[in-house]
Amino acid sequence: MTNNKPSAAYSRYALALLLAVNLLNYIDRQVLYAVFPLIKADFALSDTALGFLGSAFMICYMCSAPFLGWLGDRGNRIRLASAGVAVWSLATVLSGVAPGYRSLLAARTVVGIGEASFGTVSPGIISDFFPRERRGSILSYFYLAIPVGSALGYLLGGLLGYHLGWQAAFLIVGIPGLLVAAAVWFLRDPRCDTPAAGDSGQSAAKPSGYRIFLRNKSFICNTLAMAAMTFAIGGLAQWMPTFLYRIHHLDVARGNTLFGAITVLAGITGTLSGGWIGDRLQSRTPKGYLLVSGWGFIIGIPIAVLAIAADSLPLCLAAAFFAEFFLFFNTGPLNTVIVNVSPPACRAMAFAINIFFIHALGDAVSPTILGWFSDLWGLRTALLTTPIAIAAAAGFCFLCTRYIREDMERVEQP
Repeated sequence: MTNNKPSAAYSRYALALLLAVNLLNYIDRQVLYAVFPLIKADFALSDTALGFLGSAFMICYMCSAPFLGWLGDRGNRIRLASAGVAVWSLATVLSGVAPGYRSLLAARTVVGIGEASFGTVSPGIISDFFPRERRGSILSYFYLAIPVGSALGYLLGGLLGYHLGWQAAFLIVGIPGLLVAAAVWFLRDPRCDTPAAGDSGQSAAKPSGYRIFLRNKSFICNTLAMAAMTFAIGGLAQWMPTFLYRIHHLDVARGNTLFGAITVLAGITGTLSGGWIGDRLQSRTPKGYLLVSGWGFIIGIPIAVLAIAADSLPLCLAAAFFAEFFLFFNTGPLNTVIVNVSPPACRAMAFAINIFFIHALGDAVSPTILGWFSDLWGLRTALLTTPIAIAAAAGFCFLCTRYIREDMERVEQP
């Protein structure tokens, strides 16, 4: 281990680069949902088959994550992240030349492998660049990619799909990732430098196996909260553009533009507010991040119901904005909880197992389930089931507060 700890300027550069990559991550992921109606029309698909395009990606994403997380804690995290960016970007480009449903399904499945390579190691890399007391805010910046990248995916997918066709949308958004993969390849790994502040020098410790997380009650409760949240938000993210198309009769371009704009504004303000409030409340109590997330879920539930049930388009969009604002409170805080209750040498595995379960129980199944409900009852009724999952997320956050102090102290012991 050297004493060449990355400078503050280099740490900010690393955050900016990985944020840019994560933006492309969510653009490539969400562009599919923006062009759902166009793919459905071209391939004459049922809603169940259409929803499975999203579920297949998530199944591959979550199943490959445990192995890639294990590899990330034992190998070169930077090389793994760079390779992942290249793989998912190439697969996105191949989605644009898919001649039929099966080939499109195969391409979207491969996207999951690339994104899992990046997703398991990137939060740990960023956390190692910054001290523990700033992690909530820093990870909130990183996870701005979720609302901003998702919104750009909806916007670009809607506009490109409307004017050039859904195939062109995949081709155009996939190419930039092949370029940034090279920049990631040359990034320094802070794990090879001095340990991040607050980690008690454990970053040099030998990684343990996945079984250590079975004894970590905070990690388990936090993961279940994120799984319930992912079930709801993942399903809503995939079906809301189609909801605006069918229920409020907006064309693909306008519907995705409006929903994308709402997601950008609510996501940025909600994510940054949650990280900022979480850091300050966390300085007073170890429960801070969990309380911010839990109350954000509680406040967001009735507003989400109003957004789905409203017959007026302006009321629907206004309620959607405020629902997203409060639901995005959890983004930085809950991911920071994972970092804070996981040994530094095992953080890639921590995020890997988190990725597996939040998607296995969340948006790997919710798009297809909601599509099935839609075929049975209609899309509006199907979406009205999602607030139940948001309530479960809040419950697990509050349950986690019972164990967080003990698990954080265990990790901090030298």
